[in-house]
Amino acid sequence: MIRLEHIGIAVKDLEDSNELFEKMLGRPHYKTEEVASEHVKTSFFKIGESKVELLEATAPESAIAKYVEKRGEGLHHIAFEVEDIYAEMERLRKEGFRLLNEEPKRGADNKLVCFVHPKSANGVLLELCQEIKPGQ
Repeated sequence: MIRLEHIGIAVKDLEDSNELFEKMLGRPHYKTEEVASEHVKTSFFKIGESKVELLEATAPESAIAKYVEKRGEGLHHIAFEVEDIYAEMERLRKEGFRLLNEEPKRGADNKLVCFVHPKSANGVLLELCQEIKPGQ
């Protein structure tokens, strides 16, 4: 099974963007979380079976800070939930996709994550994610 998990949007100011998306979507965000290892603060909005994730850099060296500096605010990535991230990573490697991670890492929202390089995915940064199970 693979499904659209969330769409990630890079923003300059999480509080301002939360207000904007709350007005647009007619509902509040349900969760804010900081991922210190990635120097990012996130906020999530539930939309049906999927989510919108807003991402604000917490340090100038973060990938989000570099993205916003180079491209401005906007679509950062599309995330797909998979049942077995290790098996999916191996399958994609065999299919010739370039992965940005050798191993999955802990991400926001209790997920293991791995990114697929945009150069091997029609210019779109893709994220694979899997719910972290007890013991992982």
